[in-house]
Amino acid sequence: MGFENSRVMTDHIEPTEEYDGRIRVKLLDDHADTRVIPCSSYTEAITLVKEHQHEVTTAKIIDREQEVVFSSADMDIDVWESIWKNEKRRLSVNVEDRDCPYDNISCFFDDLCVQCKMDKLQDEF
Repeated sequence: MGFENSRVMTDHIEPTEEYDGRIRVKLLDDHADTRVIPCSSYTEAITLVKEHQHEVTTAKIIDREQEVVFSSADMDIDVWESIWKNEKRRLSVNVEDRDCPYDNISCFFDDLCVQCKMDKLQDEF
């Protein structure tokens, strides 16, 4: 489905990155013209899909690279939104792994454990 191609960021739990209208919602209807609506964010796109999903045959969210990242024919928008939010939350807490010589699991490159801080200071002298 291409969910992993979403290009969004979050501030805490809520995705907030705004875009230039290149995220689009495509509303396909067997009995009417297809409508394409530019959106400034994924949040706006999700809201539009929720508002119109029962009026059309298929609703799609298309990302900046022109890939379909959501299709109502494949998944419910509430399920996709939940997965999207969880993925954004997961990405926001990713930190670079550090192999601490003291096996301290809370030792990171930008936040060293006490022992590593002491080692670093001793190496400076």
